[in-house]
Amino acid sequence: MLDRLALLVIGECVADIVRAPGAADQVHAGGSPANVAYGLARLGRSTTFLTQLGQDANGRLIGDHLASAGVRVRTDRSSAPTPSAAVTLDDTGRATYTFEITWSLAPMAPERPPHHVHTGSIAAVMEPGAATVLAAVESLRAAATVSYDPNVRPELMGDHAEAVGKVERCVALSDVVKASDEDLAWLYPGETPEEAAERWLRSGPAVVLVTRGADGALAVLPGATVSIDAVPVRVVDTVGAGDAFMSGTLHALAAQGLLGEGGRARLRSLDTETLGDVLRHAVASAAVTVARAGALPPDEEELAAGLTGAPVPKA
Repeated sequence: MLDRLALLVIGECVADIVRAPGAADQVHAGGSPANVAYGLARLGRSTTFLTQLGQDANGRLIGDHLASAGVRVRTDRSSAPTPSAAVTLDDTGRATYTFEITWSLAPMAPERPPHHVHTGSIAAVMEPGAATVLAAVESLRAAATVSYDPNVRPELMGDHAEAVGKVERCVALSDVVKASDEDLAWLYPGETPEEAAERWLRSGPAVVLVTRGADGALAVLPGATVSIDAVPVRVVDTVGAGDAFMSGTLHALAAQGLLGEGGRARLRSLDTETLGDVLRHAVASAAVTVARAGALPPDEEELAAGLTGAPVPKA
């Protein structure tokens, strides 16, 4: 392990049934929080994942997948089937999703107090499990920094106004927030990504990061914005790209001493040079992932190699 910084991810697992033109269906372990936990562990971070897994073949597949990277999985082993998603890839590798999911996470205490908590996606909006997630974050944030990615899935968000309210409650509890430009367009129609990020900054986070697909990413601090181009790469598929960006972000923030005890105050003093380095790690992590099939984020060696081709950020 790189250090003993204890990272806790809370959220759903999903069995991704990937359907590509001219190919047989393939089942991959997925779910945005699961992918983030897996990515952090592959980067050498001490990671625990609090989730709900069914007692079925997909649940065993996902549990084995996470354990293979060193993730410690804590689950209530629900009697419900492991959630699944049909992931349809077009000729460019772009993914669309159709879900079969229930989310009813039971309250569970982590084995040891975490230094950082990450959550998001379906887990933070779908009841009854979302209430458990919110209560856990509220309880743990007194001694831990918090990150959040709404990872919007419109078909699972329910009423728009209610969903926006849930997202904004999570944003207000967080120190670091990441969203895609597509997430923000659904949440705040008519606003630019920069305007939406500024909106969120006013509610509490120290930094908001926005991914823009092939157009790269930007990060917004109070009074400053840093942008970066995407790494040029041949895209196999986009499954897990945003999650790899998130795990790369958290890995880089941890390396800079910006997570955990005292991290909240240090994040408030984050400068554009340091933020640019974080963005380089994030886009390099995403680039490695999209260059191969499925949500397979880089390990430390692969990320280091990916950084050699990462663009220079612009403040």
